[in-house]
Amino acid sequence: MARHGVAGVVFLVAALAPLVVRDAYLLDSLVLILLWGALSAAWNVAGGYAGQVSLGHSAFFGLGAYSAALLGTRWGLSPWIGLLAGVVLSTAAGLALGYLANRLRGPYFALATIAFSQVLLIVASRWRGFTQGSEGIPVPFRPGLWGLGFADKAVWVYLVLAVAVGLYLVQCYLEGSRRGYQLAAVREDEDAAQAIGIASRRLKVVAVAASAALTSICGALWAQYVGFVDPFYVFSVDLSVRFALGAILGGIATALGPFLGACLITMLETYLRAAFAGIGASLVGIYLIVYGCALILVVRFVPRGLAGWLARS
Repeated sequence: MARHGVAGVVFLVAALAPLVVRDAYLLDSLVLILLWGALSAAWNVAGGYAGQVSLGHSAFFGLGAYSAALLGTRWGLSPWIGLLAGVVLSTAAGLALGYLANRLRGPYFALATIAFSQVLLIVASRWRGFTQGSEGIPVPFRPGLWGLGFADKAVWVYLVLAVAVGLYLVQCYLEGSRRGYQLAAVREDEDAAQAIGIASRRLKVVAVAASAALTSICGALWAQYVGFVDPFYVFSVDLSVRFALGAILGGIATALGPFLGACLITMLETYLRAAFAGIGASLVGIYLIVYGCALILVVRFVPRGLAGWLARS
């Protein structure tokens, strides 16, 4: 109940922020925190609760982003239709990847997911006749709910907040349901779980597919919010690592952890980028060094993540 109370306060503050904050930069930061938190939560479904650590989740993010962008630019369809198409494609890809990599564990599964995301990166960057290749796709702005075109940042805050709350509830279900306990058993000791009659392989495939579908939803929203889809970004390994880091730093296999981790990462990255941006071209990337050291310290001294640290406090 204490964890749910903290989560309620976090989401309530996010809901009230647009009523008192008018600065577009701060609202943009809030949108990104909620969106990265939702993406880390989607990763957490497979990587945290099922133990299927993926470093190629950007594949599903990219499928969602490209589905929304391509259907809108080529055929003039609504981003909502593109979002549904991305969910279908990502679910199918998640089922296929989960089934083919079913017998792989640990780093071998992670390597398989990286390979999958890089295959999609090559396809998206080389298929110029359909995806415009490495040039990327500008997403047209069509105002209104049907076109997901909102100039007001406050509307985006509430839209992404609804997705974030939905993903939080999904994680709460996995924390307290029978299916969630079965996933935890598979994560801790798959052989023992199979011995007591748990269909571990089927559960892992379903978890990866569900995580893929949720990640795709966030990818479609991100494409509409940013207005541009770049294959080298949406299918990058760096992006997949960011999803995982949010959950790991915040508290893996916890409902609140991904959002705490995303808040820490986004705020720290924004501050360091601004603080070290004007110190010269030779040191322009120094914020990445400080950023990496800060992450190492958190992992070293708070191994259970921020959610675990709050639980002990």
